Amino acid sequence: MARAFETVAVGDELAPVTIPVTRATLVDYANASLDQNPIHQDEAFATGVGLPDVIAHGMWTMGASGTLVAQWAGDAGRILEYGTRFTSMVVVPRDGAELLVRGVVKSLDETTRRATVELTATSAGAKVLGRALAVVQLD
Repeated sequence: MARAFETVAVGDELAPVTIPVTRATLVDYANASLDQNPIHQDEAFATGVGLPDVIAHGMWTMGASGTLVAQWAGDAGRILEYGTRFTSMVVVPRDGAELLVRGVVKSLDETTRRATVELTATSAGAKVLGRALAVVQLD
């Protein structure tokens, strides 16, 4: 069910989510996206080019973070705009990693019945997305 405009206020916090990411997740995403860059799957290659380990795809990180807004809005189709800057990597060691995503309503537009939500995504204590903003159409 779509979220009603009248039930939302500036400053509302979205319930945070923790999203696990494993190396199998990276393989699945690489196959779906056709991004077979070895930094996402081959530990020897990744460390050989100076990375601490394999890393999650940036677009996987962005998409996984966006699921918080989709769940809050009640429908992913209600996300009208979504943009971010990548500020750090999600490093995925052999035992996996976690992506912690939080959100807060930054502004509301009564005329269009839209909310702007700012997301914060961290992994291993590092902020991995910057200026992550989503515009959501509310009922």
